[in-house]
Order: sequence, then C-alpha cells, then structure tokens
Amino acid sequence: MNSDMVSDLVTSVVNSHWQIWLALGSVLVAEILRDCYHIAGHHWKPLQPWHNLHHKAYRTDLSKVSMEIYRQAQLFNDVPEATFMVLATGAIAWLVNIYGYGWGMAFGCLYSFSFLMTALARSQGLLLETDITHKQGDLVGLPSQWSVNRTYHWRHHFDRGEAYFCGTFTLVDQILGTALSLKGKSIAVTGASGTMGRALVAELSKRGARVIALTTSPEASFAITGGDNKKNKEVEVLIWQLGNESELRDRLQKVDILILNHGVNVLGARDSESIYKSYEVNTFSVFRWIDLFLETVTESKHIATKEIWVNTSEAEVNPALSPLYELSKRAIGDLVTLRRLDAPCTIRKLILGPFKSNLNPYGVMSASFVAWAIVALAQRDFRDIIVTINPITFIAYPFKEFWRSLYFRIFSRSK
Repeated sequence: MNSDMVSDLVTSVVNSHWQIWLALGSVLVAEILRDCYHIAGHHWKPLQPWHNLHHKAYRTDLSKVSMEIYRQAQLFNDVPEATFMVLATGAIAWLVNIYGYGWGMAFGCLYSFSFLMTALARSQGLLLETDITHKQGDLVGLPSQWSVNRTYHWRHHFDRGEAYFCGTFTLVDQILGTALSLKGKSIAVTGASGTMGRALVAELSKRGARVIALTTSPEASFAITGGDNKKNKEVEVLIWQLGNESELRDRLQKVDILILNHGVNVLGARDSESIYKSYEVNTFSVFRWIDLFLETVTESKHIATKEIWVNTSEAEVNPALSPLYELSKRAIGDLVTLRRLDAPCTIRKLILGPFKSNLNPYGVMSASFVAWAIVALAQRDFRDIIVTINPITFIAYPFKEFWRSLYFRIFSRSK
C-alpha cells in the first residue's frame, strides 16, 4: 500500500467520522428548532390558537379529553411543527452540502420527517399511541435533568405553561432559564431573618414566588419591594423553634419548595456545648425538616412540583476557618447525598462560597448577588448549585459528590 492509498484511506475515515458527528448534531439542531417553534406557539398570536388545542387535549393524568380534540391538535399543531422541522433542517443540510461538508446534516431532515409521518397518522386516527412524554398514568420518576421525561413535560401542561418548553433535550430551557418556574410557587425559607435568608426572600419575590419566611426570631418582619406589580409585598412569617419543626407539618403540605438555609457558626470554639449546638442546628434540624417535607409528597403531581434546596456550603470540600462549621456542614452534605438516592422529589444542594454575613465575617461576595445566582441556576435546573469565587470548589465538589454517591449506592440500601 503506497502513501497515496494510505492518505486516501485516512481521509475517508476522517470524513466518515465527521459525517457521523454531523448526523448526531443534526438531531440536536432539529430538536432546538422544534423547541423554538413550541415557544412561538405560546408567544406568537397566529400560532397560539392551534397550540392551545394541544393543551386542551389532555387531562391531568395525561389521558385524552376526546379523540376528536386530540386529532385536531395533531393536525393543527404537531403536523405544522414537524413540517417546520423538515423544511428548516432540509435547508440547513442543503447549505452545509454547498460548502463541502457532505450530507451528514440531512439525517436531521429524515429524523424530522419521522415526526411528520407519525403526526399525520395520529391526526387521521391511524396511530392511537401517543409519544412517550404524553403517556397516560401517574408520574413515577423525578423530572429528568438533561432529557425530557413524562414528569418534566407534565409540568409544562399543568404546572406552568410559560416554562418547560423542550421536547427531547432540555438545552433550550436551561439556556433561557425556563427549566424551573418559580412564578406562583409557594416557597418557604428557613433562616429567613439572616443575611442570606433576607436576600433569598427578596430575590424569590421578584421572580413571582409566594414566599414564607421561617424564622426563630419572633420580632422579624419582611416587606419586599418589586416583583411583577412593583409594589410592596407582605411576606408570610412563621415562627419555629429548634427541635419543634414538626409543629409546622400541616403548613408544609401546601409548600412547593422548601429552602433550608438556617445555620450557626461557632467560629473557633471547640467545647462540648459548641459541638452539640453546631450539629443540632446545621445537621439534625436540617435533616428533620427534610424528613417532614418528604412526608408531604403524597400525590403524583408532587413528584413534579415539590422540591427541597439545602444550603450545605462549600465547607463540604474546603476549609471554612471554623472546624465545627465544616464538620457539621459536611455531615448534612453527606446525609443529603444519601437521602437523594430514594427521595420522592428533587433535592438541590446550594454550595456557597464566602459571602459577608454574621455567620461568616470573612465573606467577600454580597448576599444579594449570591441569592440572584442561586435562583438563576435553579431556573436552569442545576441540581448542585455552586456559587463561589474559589475555582477549586468547581473541581473538588463534583469529584467528591460523584464518589460519595457511588459509595452510598453500593454499600447502602433502601427499605
């Protein structure tokens, strides 16, 4: 085999691999186009009546309201959507081929064509099965993070129509911040009278949430300016006492998201009283709240709508110049990792760096910025929300979390 033959073989292999990547990329492009059309169906008036048919076609258990409405929804919403995908991906494939990159992108056109055929068949009553995300029945799994499952898409129909637009991959929702809707949600925040608590209450109120401030300070009051109506908004305040978390069990029934933000920092103290206090506040109280809230997940829809956010701090992986703070925060961090394995709803971790507060006099970030970042990342469906100036945390925490979770999966079991 001479050098020219070797060169031609290498070129052929490279080109074939390049075409495979183009084909895979074309599927992602097709899905992004589908999501864009879906968003237009909510915001562009000419498409809104037809897309509304799609929403009217299903009950809350995703059963069909009637075959007639379902077929109309397929004909006037799904068929035009798939046609747009076919035409747009076909045009992209044609342009790519003109510039000498071959027909790998044409796979996206064929992929889109399959949706057009199934939509046409359903509109004529020739195919009675719905797609996977519209299967009838109770919700089972948690909302998926990277791909769209039934629970994720259920939220678009019955939680908040102005979010959860994606059809297969959640990329567009993550970019736009529509992977979690907070508008109208009932969100309870512990440690609300502290620096971070107040910042979270203010930020969540701006996003349209109905905030409940949970505090151990009887004199605490909150008046938030901003939000959708730009007026002062009174925040519901509930007083609780350490060790008596169960007294608010009934109130938690109607809470959508519980943010566990309370904590204590005894700084350099190491006496027995400080040890008990650190673990009681930072670890055991937090875990009692988690158990109480998980008991409220009693209906199918709760799997999709209820969440817990736990402020564990970057002390999970980095020094905090306070040994007991580190130990107690690492303990609750590991317990959350363990509890996540069987939790009936989503549990997010807040891994926060040094922000200025009474708990951390060494902080350098502002609480308002940290609160904004927490909410912005949650709306992009980050399950581990890292906000810090320390680059080591972005490497150390995922590494630690992966191996701890794997260890717990292997050597522990559910009931």
